[in-house]
Amino acid sequence: MLAIAAFTVLAMLAAALIATFSKSLSASILAAGLVSLLASVLFLVLAAPDVAMTEAAIGSGLTTFLFFFVLARVRGGDND
Repeated sequence: MLAIAAFTVLAMLAAALIATFSKSLSASILAAGLVSLLASVLFLVLAAPDVAMTEAAIGSGLTTFLFFFVLARVRGGDND
């Protein structure tokens, strides 16, 4: 269990570095979503399934979708 948690934390750190230093906005958004997804895996390993489900649904799913939606609106130049 400790090995899985350590691997997950290292993968989260790598994804966070990719999100921070990537030149592409799409890659940064996907890497940030991966950080949230790996956090939900870590919560599951630490025996907190309710927090893991919430993090997967809100943190990884909804936030990533919202970031891509906003990015499309900004790039599209929609004027309301």
